[in-house]
Parts: sequence; structure tokens; C-alpha cells
Amino acid sequence: MERGHSFMKENNKESQITEGSKSLDEVNGSIQVPDNAGFWRTLAAYTGPGVLIAVGYMDPGNWITSIAGGAQFKYKLLSVVMISSLIAMLLQSMAAKLGIVTGKDLAQLTREHTSKWGGIVLWVITELAIMATDIAEIIGSAIAIKLLFNIPLIVGIIITAADVLILLLLMRLGFRKIEAIVATLVVVILAVFLYEVALAQPNIKQMFEGYVPTKEIITNKSMLYLTLGIVGATVMPHDLFLGSSISQTRAVDRQNEKALAKAIKFTTIDSNIQLTIAFVVNSLLLVLGAALFFGTDSTLGRFVDLFNSLNNPQIVGAIASPMLSMLFAVALLSSGQSSTITGTLAGQIIMEGFINLHMPMWAQRLLTRLISVTPVLAFAIYYHGNEAKIEDLLTFSQVFLSVALPFAVVPLVIFTSDKKLMGKFANHAWVKWSAWTASAVLIALNIYLILQTLGVVK
Repeated sequence: MERGHSFMKENNKESQITEGSKSLDEVNGSIQVPDNAGFWRTLAAYTGPGVLIAVGYMDPGNWITSIAGGAQFKYKLLSVVMISSLIAMLLQSMAAKLGIVTGKDLAQLTREHTSKWGGIVLWVITELAIMATDIAEIIGSAIAIKLLFNIPLIVGIIITAADVLILLLLMRLGFRKIEAIVATLVVVILAVFLYEVALAQPNIKQMFEGYVPTKEIITNKSMLYLTLGIVGATVMPHDLFLGSSISQTRAVDRQNEKALAKAIKFTTIDSNIQLTIAFVVNSLLLVLGAALFFGTDSTLGRFVDLFNSLNNPQIVGAIASPMLSMLFAVALLSSGQSSTITGTLAGQIIMEGFINLHMPMWAQRLLTRLISVTPVLAFAIYYHGNEAKIEDLLTFSQVFLSVALPFAVVPLVIFTSDKKLMGKFANHAWVKWSAWTASAVLIALNIYLILQTLGVVK
């Protein structure tokens, strides 16, 4: 792609972003980093943003696909999880670099390089993506609340709207508190699935063999469909906008190339470490599906089905217990809550970046949350709290994400490859073409998923 992309233009006089505007202004550059510290102390200072990014790759929207992949094809799709994670690492490192070098997030830069109406179109598409992401997280949290506390689903959805108040409190305490609470929730998710997989006693040899790609993934139509689901849902558009913004929470002298290089290095290390954890969690989900449900002919299309199956000896055998089911629900709630925190932050970044809408922080976050909660709540009321009907929303949410993905990935690759914008930090040729190849694959797979969802192809 050239910089002359139909939405891009050299002249940025129409930009709605003022010179002094900063992404997530209340936390931008708020965390000091040591100048001459050792490797581990410096890494500790930069550790945090990667955690917030990683939760987007293990949110409730990914769970069913990963577990169903294991249940149907045992360990064969682990290679797909691995490749998807590598693509995520590449794109997220580019998003972080963009924010660190330019001092602007992806939404701000995209808006600066579009016409007025082009910017509005892109904003609407990206807002729909945020809403779609939030829908999966709200549904996951609400169902987990019902499973754990037997609270009606409609009430659970309303409760999820209150988590924005928690985020406001944490912002007052400092951005590091947000990073810490999300990291704690990620540890809970990881611990639960490590424990459940250990109990399931998977075949270790077959598990590691599953990370080697096979031709069957392409030739087997059913396997290909699940492959598309895993890969297509891997890179979330909102995570690219979020990554380009929260990489700026560390105080960096942008006039100092050495300081910029150090910030890029340690932010990338943090991102890759956390995305490796997300890769482990997604692998555990697939392994759990393979070890417990492969060959059982059980229906695993919904969260409630999984919850009930873990308590059913006829399906999972002797390890079945109410505790396994409850731990699954705890992990689901942790995933939903950690993801909603980052989704709300991404909503603010997109609203400020694309339309320069600055509101009081509490009003902005409440508006972002209400935009996402409203359709889920309306759907729940219409279907009288029927979990099966509400979970059908997950399918439609993935379609919106698929539509929005190119509008985040393409500008990201264009901007980070632009030497005028990035200087010496522009993508090297191998990074540039790897990114374009990965982007093309992701876009093609998402288009195919959309066509399948709409019934155009089978």
C-alpha cells in the first residue's frame, strides 16, 4: 500500500487534534522510568501496558472457539494458536512503537491523515468495533455472575455497567494500580486453567506435536472453519489503538533517540512476555477441550454448556466436580472484568482521537460503557434473560470486529513504515513485508468468516 491510500492524505491541516492534545492525557507520561538502571529494574518499570493488551487476546469471545477446537480435533489446532500469537506480537510491537515515537495514538494519526468525512466514517466503524468487543465481555461477565451467584442475567448485565466506577477509582490511584489489578485477574485465569488441565492429564507428546502445522488444517473443511475462527478473532482492532496509547504512559524524552530506542525495546519485551502468557492461556483452553471433551460427542457451543459439562462425570469422567465448574466461572468473570477495563480505555482513546470529543473523565467512561451495555440489555429483556439467545450476539459481534480490522491494521502498517513520520524507527523491510503478509492473511480470513456467517459461502 502507498501513502496515497484513498483515506490518507498528506495535508493534515484538517486535523481536529490540537497541538497540545495527548492520548489519555490524565496518565500520559505519568510513570517515571530509571535512566541508568540495570536490565531487570528497567524492565520492571516498563512492565504493565503489555498486560492490558494481552487480556484482549484471552477475552470471553475466544473461549468457545478454542475449547471447541480441542473437543473436535484434539491438539491439531495448537499450531494455529501459535501462529496467531506470533502475528499478534508483530502488530502490537508496531502499535507500541508508533505511540512512543510520534507521541500520538493510532486514532489521532489516522484522523490527521483523513478528510473530514473519511474521519467520521472511520470513527463510526471503530466505535462499532469497540461495541462489539464490549458485548462479548459484558455477556461473559454477566453469565459468570449468574453461574456463581444465581443472579438473573439481566441484573448481571446491569452490574457489569458498574465496573466503570471501579476504573474511575483506579485512575485516581494511578495507572500502575490498573495494571496491577488486571495482572492479578490474568494470574487468576492462568492458575485456574493450569489446574484444570493438570487434572485432565493431557497426552504431553501429542500436545507438543500439535504445534507443528499439518496439511489437514487446510484440507479438512470443518477444521479449516475453526482455524478461521481462531485466527480471525486473534487480533482485536481496539487492542491496536490501545497499544499505541498506553505505550505513552512512561515518561520518555522524544528528542533523545537513545531514550526512544530503549523505550521501544523494553515496551516490546513487556508486550511479548504478556502475549506469551495469552498464548499459554489459549493453548490451555484448547488442551482442556481436547483432554476432557474429545470423543465425547458433547455440545460445547455455550458458556453454560461448558459449566455444566465440567460437573458431569458422564462427559469428563472421574474429575468432574462442582469445584471445576465454579473455577471455570471464576476465570470467566476475571476475563470479562479485565477485558472491560481495557475496552473502556480503548473507547476513550478512539472517541478523543477521531472526533476530539473531550468530556469529564467520569462522563466519558460512563458514556462508553452505556453505549455497549444498552444493546446487550435490550436483547436480554426482549428474550427474557435467555442465555442461549444472548450468546448468539457473540457471533454478530465477531462480524463487526472482522469489518473493522482492516481499518486499524492497514493504517498501522502504513504509518510505521513511513520514514518521514518514524525517522530511523520506521519498519525495516522484513518487518514491513511480514506485517503486510500477516495483515493480508488476517483480512482474507475475516472476509471469509463474514461470508460464512452471512451464508454466502459454506
